[in-house]
Amino acid sequence: MHNALLLHYSLSRRYTVSVSTDYLFRRNRRLARQRWGPAINHDLLETLKSFSKEFCFSISSGDLLLLDKRWYVTHVGLIRLARRNRCHGILAEPAQEFCDPNEARWAFRATVYKSRTCRGFVGYGDADPSNVSPLVRGAEMRVAETRAVNRALRKAYGIGLCSVEEIGTSPNTGEKLPPQNANGNGNGGGPKVRDRLCQLIRQHKLDPELVKAYAVDFCGTKTLREASREQVENFVQQLADWAEKDRNALLCQLNSYVHPKQEVVA
Repeated sequence: MHNALLLHYSLSRRYTVSVSTDYLFRRNRRLARQRWGPAINHDLLETLKSFSKEFCFSISSGDLLLLDKRWYVTHVGLIRLARRNRCHGILAEPAQEFCDPNEARWAFRATVYKSRTCRGFVGYGDADPSNVSPLVRGAEMRVAETRAVNRALRKAYGIGLCSVEEIGTSPNTGEKLPPQNANGNGNGGGPKVRDRLCQLIRQHKLDPELVKAYAVDFCGTKTLREASREQVENFVQQLADWAEKDRNALLCQLNSYVHPKQEVVA
């Protein structure tokens, strides 16, 4: 099978406090209202306040996402938390008895060691074509590993929030992606491609910068300017279909393009 994967965090210096937790919460609150608007109610703000102060999670760094009126922590947020707390190491290895490579079915066992003397916190994660986004089909092994690591980290640090990477897809996402450029030029007599893209971003409350990063990756170019009109039309068509069929899966994909900013710790 596959050799065990050991991720070891060894920090040579202590992190310093860059901002107070009160300031972090105010910044998170402001950004949450900008991104999710009316969906942010009192209960969600109280939860956000708790996790801002207790774990120093930052929305701007991609640590938290709001999906269907619930907060979810991300893999980025959990790894940053482990680093801030000087996690000694993470061991991730396949749970071979639950794996079937021929069916793209994988299960991993992850153990988090908070210190040299820690006996370890164990978490399991599984992935197969039925519970991953079509965008990551073929990468089920890596998805299973990430889910296992996330679960072990949540146990180790007492995180009550589910991680976004552990979410399976909705029942209607088992369908194959629609063929690209199915309508010829993709626009017909409708609005221009750019106008349609902006409309989709507003309608589904997507992060413009993450959509741009996804578009560049989708088109296989260094910048969006280098992409052909046909490539951009295909991207917009897929984005529209994806947002309509499974917005949560789309948000998970967009979140993978988040680049963590400067560490914020208590």
